[in-house]
Amino acid sequence: MTSAKILIVDDEQRLRKLVRDYLIREGYSVFEAGNGVEALQIFSAEENISLIILDVMMPEMDGWQVCARIRQTSKVPIIMLTAKAGEQDELRGFDLGVDEYVTKPFSPRTLAARVGAILRRTMGPAAEKQLEAGGIVMDKSAHIVTIDGEPVELSFKEFELLQYFMENNGIALSRERILNSVWNYDYYGDARTIDTHVKKLRSKLGSKASLIKTVWGIGYKFEA
Repeated sequence: MTSAKILIVDDEQRLRKLVRDYLIREGYSVFEAGNGVEALQIFSAEENISLIILDVMMPEMDGWQVCARIRQTSKVPIIMLTAKAGEQDELRGFDLGVDEYVTKPFSPRTLAARVGAILRRTMGPAAEKQLEAGGIVMDKSAHIVTIDGEPVELSFKEFELLQYFMENNGIALSRERILNSVWNYDYYGDARTIDTHVKKLRSKLGSKASLIKTVWGIGYKFEA
């Protein structure tokens, strides 16, 4: 995944350097922006940005505004950096198309693991397949989901979650297993993270929402 281009957007130069140096050691090409306006300029000028690490609180244009602007034209994965991760903030971010949250302070190693997990799913060979179950068709290479022939707009993390459910059709999955598999690293979160994503995914699946069943005391099961 050494060809991947990462855009880091944060007004703290010291934090940008820390993350940049770590990602460069991992083999990524890294671009930096100190505010939202600069971020949009770089994103527009530089082709094939693979992932954006985006801070919420910034001068001139905050992370929410940047995310909304980018989502008008692109589905590039976005990891949001935030000093707090309350439920309302998470819901707002998911509505705007944020794929994942990282709460400050954080470990650069953990952040790099999250970057790698996302890029393996979006750029790796595993993306070159199609899944179909219960009237839902998923084209992983094109990142497209259709329900009974009609396209459905999913964020990157919603797409990953649905993919994992479809690949494990009929299997009861614990929240811990979902976190470890979909996020693809040791994620120190709580059940709310999974429940929030499932709620958003169900709302977008419409009549197919019932295919994702709650298994009380365990987690969830996709059954088609």
